[in-house]
Amino acid sequence: MKFLASLLLAFTASAAFAHGNVSCPAVPKEEKKPQMELQKKLEGEGWKVRKVQNYNGCYEVYGFDGAGKKAEAFFNPKTFERVYPEGEQPAEKK
Repeated sequence: MKFLASLLLAFTASAAFAHGNVSCPAVPKEEKKPQMELQKKLEGEGWKVRKVQNYNGCYEVYGFDGAGKKAEAFFNPKTFERVYPEGEQPAEKK
């Protein structure tokens, strides 16, 4: 039972940490593109999308990127431009 409780606590802490400080600009509902369009776009780029949801005005995507690496990424719902949490940079800029 202790193991299960510690596992749950670790998962909760890592999920909260993974989000960092990320938010997208406010976009009127009628200007947001459907989540399914983002999923199709990413799958066309080789992603395996497990889940797309709303988070702080962004679309949050869970799955595997085009290189097969596990990914949690955020996208602007109007432009589908990738949004990075505060302090995180795109891989090519690191």
